[in-house]
Order: sequence, then C-alpha cells, then structure tokens
Amino acid sequence: EQAMPTAVALEMIHTMSLIHDDLPSMDNDDYRRGKLTNHKVYGENVAILAGDAMLAQSFEHIARNTENVEPQRVLRVISEVGRCVGSLGLVGGQYVDIECEGDWENTSLDTLKWIHTHKTAALLEAAVVSGALLGGASDEEVEDLRKFALNIGLAFQVIDDILDCTKSSEELGKTAGKDLAVGKATYPSLLGLEKSRQVADDLIAEAKAVLAKFEPSKSAALYALADYITMRQN
Repeated sequence: EQAMPTAVALEMIHTMSLIHDDLPSMDNDDYRRGKLTNHKVYGENVAILAGDAMLAQSFEHIARNTENVEPQRVLRVISEVGRCVGSLGLVGGQYVDIECEGDWENTSLDTLKWIHTHKTAALLEAAVVSGALLGGASDEEVEDLRKFALNIGLAFQVIDDILDCTKSSEELGKTAGKDLAVGKATYPSLLGLEKSRQVADDLIAEAKAVLAKFEPSKSAALYALADYITMRQN
C-alpha cells in the first residue's frame, strides 16, 4: 500500500522513456511491444507531450498519494526518482548513447557500462531503493539493495544486447538488429556472445550474494526477479 504510488510513478517514467526513446531524433523505432510506437500513431508532437506529461505527473502522484510513511522518507524517494531520470540517470545515459552512435569501434567497455548503468540500471535502482525506503529499511540495507539493483539493471541491458542480435523482431516485439544497423556499441559487439552471457551471469551472481544478508522470506521476490532477467526471451 505504501509503495504503490511510487510503483505507479516509476511505470509512468518507464513509459515516458520508451515513448521518447522511440522518437525519430532518438532511436527512431516504429514498433514497441509488437505495436506501432506512440509517435507513429499520434504524431511526434503528441508523443513528446505525452512523455512530458507522464514525467510531471509521476512526481505529483508520489507526493499526493503516498500515505502512512514518514515525510522525510517520502522526500528521499522523490529525490531518488528525480536523480534516476536526470543527467546522472536516464537522460545522461541516453545522451552518451547518442554521441557514441555510429562509432562503436571507438567506444570503450567502460563507456558502454556507463551508458547502460545510467540509461537502464538507474530506473531499477530507483525502484528497489524506493521500496526499501518506503518499507522502513535502514541506511545500510538501502545501500545493499542499491548494489543489488545496479547489478541486475546492468545485467538486464547486457541480456537486451544479446537478444537484439539473436532474436527476431516478432519475438522481441520491436525491431531486431537495430543496434548493429546504426553502429551502436553493445556487449556482444565488444566482447562476443559467450563472454557477454558470462558477464550477465556474473552480475546476477553478485546481486544474489547481496541478498544473502536478508531474511529469505523478505528477499524471495528479488531472487525471482534476478532469475527472470537471465531467462527472459524478449
């Protein structure tokens, strides 16, 4: 109950990020989840405004609807969510991703990790950390869960890179092979498929090691989330 407003807000931000990511000036994609992207249906102008509206409403939703939580913890959640979407989060990751497009051979592994950590893992970090804060976790527990989230977030994107070059558009629900076509650096392009899979497995193992500190009854859902990331097919 306490966490639901933030969960809804984060899905608003996630949806905004997909709408904007698909725009012609960004990743320029026509399909998302097997359907035409927002700008292909309603136009680029409406797609931009839809994303802007959801981003603004997400913060209002947290502030207006979170109940039975200490105000200081709600403020910390709003701060975490704001950071995840800004220049040190999603926007920063997207910017560096655009700057490196078409020059994958000169993109270092450290730069690629930075892109994935900020463009993708930051939103998962906000989700996990916010849940911890709203649930009354200690500062030490919050930081442990932050490490968990960053590891599964990076693993999610490594798996995404792998799926992009091994699955069809029909299986993915979006255009397959897009990264290769526009010259983006990916884990498979820099490391190869086998080593990329090992990187993802290692990240998931590190994430699960963090969860060992928590009671199994409280961490079971997070273990399941980590397993889902490695097994997903789209």
